Amino acid sequence: MTLSRTLLLLLVCLTVSQAYAAEEPKNIDPLEPMNRALFGLNDGLDRFIIRPLAIGYDFILPGPAKRGMGNFFANMYDANAAVNSVLQGRFEGAAQSTGRFLVNSTFGLLGFIDVATPMGIRPYRTDFGHTLAIWGVPEGPYIMVPFFGPRTFRSGTGTIFDSYVSVQANVGGVRERNTLWGLELIDGRSRLLRVDDLISGDRYIFVRDAYLQQRQIFINDGVVEDNFSDYEEEAWDEEF
Repeated sequence: MTLSRTLLLLLVCLTVSQAYAAEEPKNIDPLEPMNRALFGLNDGLDRFIIRPLAIGYDFILPGPAKRGMGNFFANMYDANAAVNSVLQGRFEGAAQSTGRFLVNSTFGLLGFIDVATPMGIRPYRTDFGHTLAIWGVPEGPYIMVPFFGPRTFRSGTGTIFDSYVSVQANVGGVRERNTLWGLELIDGRSRLLRVDDLISGDRYIFVRDAYLQQRQIFINDGVVEDNFSDYEEEAWDEEF
């Protein structure tokens, strides 16, 4: 992607986000009926296609190979983190992420081996949704995106930008890019197999609240605030 196209996309994402999220709603999930329907679609795809593939992937690949794949994809997101760190004005994080990407891409054999962490170059995880939050863009409503899962309007906008500037989107041809995206999806899903049994009660509410809390911790640089499900708690109190 050229620099001009990247800057244009950045401007569009920011403008749309600010226009849509001018006033953050008190109810984080005003689109719940639609979101539940889309959650059912995603859940069905996961049960019958993605999860079985992830189980096979987890069974076939030995531990070192799975760690290598995880390192490989994490290395790509170090490049993305470097871009967003610059946009956030966090130049120490930008240098940190750039250093990790360069070291792991060379000495770590394209990132399959994490040699940066033992050298003391720790990862700085961030994305464009985080960047928008730092710029003051409100979170907006919770949305369930077909095939991509839970988002908020802000994090979903960030995903669009990140997908365009990611390493995966700018290497090889269409077949190579799609192979990378698919492999990353299966690899990521395989890492969640052991937490499937932790989901209890209303699966939709569980996934929604887990995602919102995870994003809150991410945006707050690891600081936990216990206020993400007030609306649901109020609804529960009114019902019972």
